[in-house]
Amino acid sequence: MTTWITICDTCRVDGRDPEGGMPRDGERLAVLVEAEPRADVRTRRTSCLMGCTHGCNVAVQGAGKIAYTLGRFTPTAEAAAAIADYAALHAASDSGQVPFRTWPQGVKGHFVTRHPPLPDAGRE
Repeated sequence: MTTWITICDTCRVDGRDPEGGMPRDGERLAVLVEAEPRADVRTRRTSCLMGCTHGCNVAVQGAGKIAYTLGRFTPTAEAAAAIADYAALHAASDSGQVPFRTWPQGVKGHFVTRHPPLPDAGRE
């Protein structure tokens, strides 16, 4: 089942503004994550995940699965690869839970929130 990585493209690391018209940190991270394709993982951008004190932020979500918000990333190729690798593990999991021992090192310490899956529309 598909897992989505939603990337905040307006995030700024430590609230700093880019200089000289450079792209924001979130936009730079988005480009890097989008360049890390994984089976059953798709990406999309949004213009604010409201985690400004934790920038750069991403959400990892899949239908019927636990969702996670991760933050405090810097826009590096290593961070992007770790995010994509974690999302692939999330996609392979029936519940969205991924055993800690299998987490990529680059996502450890970056989890901000966990959200239970939404109830099925037929069971509300």
